[in-house]
Parts: sequence; C-alpha cells; structure tokens
Amino acid sequence: MSARPAALPEGSRVVIKVGSSSLTRDDGGLDLNRIDVLARLVAGMRQRGHDVVLVSSGAVAAGLPPLGIEHRPDDLSMLAAAASVGQGRLMARWQAAMSNYGVVIAQVLLTAQDVAVRSHYRTVRTTFDTLLDLGTVPIINENDAVATTEFNLGDNDHLAALVAHLVTADVLILLTDVDGMWTARPGTPGAAPIRYVPGGRSLEDVDVTGSGSALGTGGMRTKAQAATIACASGTATIIASADDAARLLGPGGVPTDLGTWFEPTGPHRPSRRLWMAHASRVEGRVLIDAGAADALTVGKKSLLLPGVVGVNGEFESGSVIEVIGPRGPVARGICRYASTEIEEVLDARGSGAPMPDHLVPVVHRDDLAELPRLAS
Repeated sequence: MSARPAALPEGSRVVIKVGSSSLTRDDGGLDLNRIDVLARLVAGMRQRGHDVVLVSSGAVAAGLPPLGIEHRPDDLSMLAAAASVGQGRLMARWQAAMSNYGVVIAQVLLTAQDVAVRSHYRTVRTTFDTLLDLGTVPIINENDAVATTEFNLGDNDHLAALVAHLVTADVLILLTDVDGMWTARPGTPGAAPIRYVPGGRSLEDVDVTGSGSALGTGGMRTKAQAATIACASGTATIIASADDAARLLGPGGVPTDLGTWFEPTGPHRPSRRLWMAHASRVEGRVLIDAGAADALTVGKKSLLLPGVVGVNGEFESGSVIEVIGPRGPVARGICRYASTEIEEVLDARGSGAPMPDHLVPVVHRDDLAELPRLAS
C-alpha cells in the first residue's frame, strides 16, 4: 500500500490500549471524563461492526490515592498492593461508563503464565473468541498482584501486542500522551511527526529514547517495539494521542494528520508461531554465526549444529530457546537438544574432532519463529 489508509478496515477487529498517563488527572486520580469519552467511542465502534478489545492501564494509579501514596513506588510488593486496591476501582469506572452506552464488559487479568505456557495460551485464545462472539468488550490488564520481577508481561504496550496476537486483531491502537512518533523528541529543533510507516521501513534512525510518565512504565521505545511485533504478524498499528481519540475512533474515519500508522510487515501467522515468537518463556539461548543467521532469515532453513558457536543457560530438549546472531536476536524455537548436548558438540569441535554426519537440526524450520528487529 502506497498511501496511509483514511479509515479502519470495515468490520475489523481492533485492540485499543490506553496508558496510565491518559487515564489520570494531574493530581493522580482517575480521569472520569476521559473514561466516559472512550466508552462512548467504543460503543460507537461496536455499532459500526467492529470487535473491540480494550487494554487498560491505570490500576496502580487508581490504587495510590486511597493508600495515601503520592508517587509510584519502586518496590514490587507496594506495586502489587496498589494494583490490588486500584483494579477494582478501575473496572467499576469502566463498568459504569460502558453500561451507559449499553456495552457489556468482561474483565480479563492475564499473567505471564497464561501466555508463556502453550496450553494456557490456547485456553485464553478460546476465551477471547467466545467473549467477542457474545458481543462483549473484554478489558485487559496484567494481574500485577501476582506478577514477579522474573516472570511478568512487562509494560502494557507489550501486553497489547500480545493481545493483538491472541485475538488476531486487524488493527492495534496505542493511545498515549504524544501525537504519534516523531523524528526526534517533540520540541527539538527540526523534529517532525512521522504519519505513515510503510511495511518494511526501518525505524533504526528514529529517536525513541523518551521515557514514560511518572505513573506509567512505557515510553515511545516500548510503543515502537509493540508496533514492530504486531506489524510482523499482520496487525496494522496506530500510535496516537489520547486527546485525539474522538477524531481517531469516531465515525468519520482515521484522519491522516493524526498519530502514526504502521503498515503490517508480514501476514497473520499461525498461533503456534506467534506463541513461540512473542509469548513463550525462553529457557536458554543459542549463539550462531552470520552464515547460520542468513540461512534462517534469507534461506528459510532449519538451524544446524555447524552454525552454532555458543550456548547460554541450561535447558532440556523440547525447551523454547532464543537464537542470537551477530546482530542480535534472530528467532525463537523449540530446541531438539539439551544444552549439555550442544556443549559437548562444541567441545569436541574445539578439540578438532570431526562432526558426525546426519545430525538432527538444533531447531527444525517447522518449530522456528523469526523475530522482527525491534527499535533499539
């Protein structure tokens, strides 16, 4: 496509993510007017034939004032406590607002376990499909009350990209406090908005170093990464200001002077590959040389032992591993060797022993999911 679309695809399935900074007032309380506006817009989208899933931040922010805490804490237990207090308050506000427009909502709190474990992942997909078939608007957040430092879904931009995979969304909309992506931080001399990113265009030269707000966890970098992940699997992505939500989500189409539209860089992929690439829990890493990286990405081949130059971590056969090339992560896949077996081969190679013939692939092509290059 050579030009930015001026409307959402007819009857498309849309995931909308709204961040903490867009749902809170300057004093830290929930912005009830913003919630009501978004509820009205979502109801209108439903009436026009769109399936809508909402990823809502704000649980921690909603829980801080009742606890008498002025600033977002760094301590994990304090964050969990604030989320536990705030999640109910947040959902009560969404429930009240959506019901005014005849919309039934469904709360879904996800954990990393729900998307990292394949059987859980399939169950969550089925649940989403059923909720959308019933005409509800699922409202998603991470279950921060039980998340751990070692095993969590990270920021809600990444969560929204995973949800877009789970529901096979046509469009992911990331609402934030900035009008899309810019060539440099807004206000910098010469900075200009980027309104359209065609499929395959590189963002490596774009400044995405801005941090998130005082109440949020993400910045433009996390949104660019979420867009890259979603687009690689067939989901167009829009990054836009929540202040422009009425123009962006209303019946008049998507104005081309708002936000940044990212075209998909690949087709919708089977859920198994989506799970391996972006939702599975990585048990270890295998380092490969440039030739093997080209064989995987250009030649679309399996990963063979001669291209492996190192191994990191301990894992068993059948584990999901990350494949690291000279320029960074290349793919994830299900390894057919244990880490100790790969290390034995590498040690034998280092001593000059010949490589045996007819070796089983380290990761077979059928068990491999390439990773998109993320904004750094």
